[in-house]
Amino acid sequence: MTFKKYISTVLNGIFILTTLLFALDGLTSFEIKSQAIKSFTYFGIIVLTPLTLIWNLWTFKTGKWKIIGSTIPTLTIIGILIIGHLKIAFSSSAWRTQKVIYQNGHLDFKKVEFQMQDVGALGYNKRIVEVIYLTDLFMIVSPVEKDIDDRVEWVKVDKEVNELGLKFL
Repeated sequence: MTFKKYISTVLNGIFILTTLLFALDGLTSFEIKSQAIKSFTYFGIIVLTPLTLIWNLWTFKTGKWKIIGSTIPTLTIIGILIIGHLKIAFSSSAWRTQKVIYQNGHLDFKKVEFQMQDVGALGYNKRIVEVIYLTDLFMIVSPVEKDIDDRVEWVKVDKEVNELGLKFL
């Protein structure tokens, strides 16, 4: 494998991975819990898209492969221009658990949590959601049902976690 082909494979692989993670995080209930992975995904989509487009147009020899290699980066650039690169950059903060309110009695990885998201000088976003942890890095969130107090499988725990490390006076 030549050096150019190796670089093309690695660059396009990382680009497709970041694009897939970005789409899953932004469009579905799948969320990235790890701040490092979320920052890499959100800033990577901004940086890698034009880099991949230029690289694919420069290295691919035939017109067919230039079109194939430039389609996804071009569509991604259009998406970035529609959304706005600053909005993408400001959305790169992960949600952090401040308090576990309920724990599922049957499944340890299913909880109802109070979460906060740091948005810099604008303060914090807050939410209460039902969380299913896939791993320590990824989770699936859904809105909390209204009758959760009446449901048998939920045990009230009120456990403080404070992942943001906020200090209260």
